Amino acid sequence: MNKYSGKSVLKGIAVGRIFWYQKQDYQVVKTEITDIDAEIGRYKQAIETAKEQLTALYDEALVNVGEDHAMIFDIHRMMLEDDDYLEAIEDVVKEGVNAEYAVEMAQDQFAEMFASMDDEYMKARAADVKDISQRVVRILMGVAEDGIPTDEPVILVADDLTPSETVKMDKNKILAFVTVRGSSNSHTAILARSMNLPALVNTAMEPSEEWNGKVGVVDGFNGEFIMEPDQELLDEMIRRKNQWVADLEALELLKGKDNVTSDGRKVHIYANIGKVSDADAALSADAGGIGLFRSEFLYLGRDTFPTEEEQYVSYKTVLEKMEGRKVIIRTLDIGADKKVDYFNLEPEENPALGYRAIRICLDRPEIFITQLRAIYRASAYGQAAIMFPMIVSVEEVRRVKEIVEQVKGELKVEGYPMGGVELGIMVETPAAAVISAELAKEVDFFSIGTNDLTQYTLAVDRQNQKLESTCNTHHPAVLKLIEMTVQSAHDAGIWAGICGELAADTDLTETFLDMGVDELSVSPSAVLKVRKAVRDI
Repeated sequence: MNKYSGKSVLKGIAVGRIFWYQKQDYQVVKTEITDIDAEIGRYKQAIETAKEQLTALYDEALVNVGEDHAMIFDIHRMMLEDDDYLEAIEDVVKEGVNAEYAVEMAQDQFAEMFASMDDEYMKARAADVKDISQRVVRILMGVAEDGIPTDEPVILVADDLTPSETVKMDKNKILAFVTVRGSSNSHTAILARSMNLPALVNTAMEPSEEWNGKVGVVDGFNGEFIMEPDQELLDEMIRRKNQWVADLEALELLKGKDNVTSDGRKVHIYANIGKVSDADAALSADAGGIGLFRSEFLYLGRDTFPTEEEQYVSYKTVLEKMEGRKVIIRTLDIGADKKVDYFNLEPEENPALGYRAIRICLDRPEIFITQLRAIYRASAYGQAAIMFPMIVSVEEVRRVKEIVEQVKGELKVEGYPMGGVELGIMVETPAAAVISAELAKEVDFFSIGTNDLTQYTLAVDRQNQKLESTCNTHHPAVLKLIEMTVQSAHDAGIWAGICGELAADTDLTETFLDMGVDELSVSPSAVLKVRKAVRDI
C-alpha cells in the first residue's frame, strides 16, 4: 500500500482500478525549409483545422458540461486568431525553419509570459497556450489525439491533462482524476468540478506502467491518493464513498425546501460568486440570492480598466439570471493579495493593511464612479444591493453616500431607469465591529467578512502557512465581534449576514442562528449543506 498527497479539486471519494494515461510521444525537430510561402500556407491550414476541431470540442462540451465550461474551447479558438501569437509563428517561419518548430517557439514565448505573471489565474493560462500550440503541432505532424482504451470506469492518473483531453474522455469511464502537475485554477480542474468528479492535482507521485490495473482510492476530503490499499482500508473507503454518494443524493432532495429550523427559526442562504457564469451554479444550488458578487474579478486578467458598459452588461446579466432574487455586489476590493498592474499601485511592506478596497475608491473617485454608474444602470433589471469593503469609520460611509447620490443624480438627468438599491458595508475590521452601532445608522445592512475579520483580530496573516494553527476562526474574540455586529444591526432595525468562509462552517451554524444572523452566504456547492445544517437544528 502506498499513499500520495495532492491538492484536492473536489471533495469526494472514488474507488477503482488505475489507468495511467500517457500522451502519444512525438518530438519536434528543427529543419530548414526553402519554400517559405508554402510553409506559411501549411501552418495556416493547420490553424484552420485546429479551429474546426475546437468548434467540435465546444459542441461536445456543451452537451457534457454545459455552456459556461464549454466556453474554454471558444476561448482557445479565439487565441488561435490572436495577431501577436500568429505573427510570432510567421516571424520564425520566415527565418527559414519548419512550421512545427515555429509553433513550439511561439508556445514557449507566450507560455513563459503567462507563467511569470503574479496573478494565479493568469499563470494558469500558460497551460492553455501549450494546449492550443500542441494541437497545431499534432496536426502539422499528422499525430492523432489519444483516447482511453478501457471498458470499465477507472481512476485516471496522468502527468497533467489539458482541457481538450479532459473533455474528449468518455465521462462514463472516469471515476476520478489524479495528476502529478496542475493547478486548482486550471480549466481542467474547473471541468473536473463541473463534472462532479473527485480530483487531485499537484500530487507527489511518479506513475509507471506497473500501476495499470491496480486498485486505487482517491480521497478528495483528505487530499490523498492510495494505491493498493489493504482490505481493511479498502472496505472503509468503500463505506465512506457510499455514504458520500448517499449524502449528495439526500442534499438534492432539499432543493425547494425552506431554510428553517425545527423550532421555526429562519435564515437566508445565499451564494458567493466571482464571475457572471457563477450565477448558474448559484441557481442550480437553489440559493436564495447572491450574497457576495466579488466585482474585482471583472478587473483581473486584463490590461485596462473595464468600461462602464462592460461592467453594466455583467451586472445586468447576473440580475436577470437571478430573476428577482437579491444580488449584493461588493465594490472592487483591489489591493492586498489582488494586484492589478494597470492600477499602478506602489509596493507596500504590509499590503493587507495598506492601500486597498474602499481606500482606493475614495482616493480615485473616477474609478469608483464608473463602477457605481454601471451598477445603478443595471439595477433596473433586478433586486440589486451594494456593499462597500474595508470600512473603518462613519466618515468613510458618509463620503461614499455623497458619491452615490452624485451618481444617481447624473443618471436621472441622463434618463436612465434605476431600481431601489440597498446600501451596506462589509464588517471585516475590528474597528467596524466596535463602532457598528454608529455605522448601523448609516446603512441598510451589514455583511460580515470573517476571513479578514479573523486576520485583523488575531494579528495573523491568513496566507502564512506557518501560522495556520494560530488562525483560529472559532476564537472567542472573533465570535464576540460577530455577535456585537449583529446586535448593533438589529438595534438599528437593519439586517446582518455573514459572507466569509465561516458562513459555511456547519459547526457554527447553530451559534450564528442563536446570535440572530439573518443571512449566510456561501459558495454554491455549500448551499445545500448549510441548508441541511439549519434544518437539523
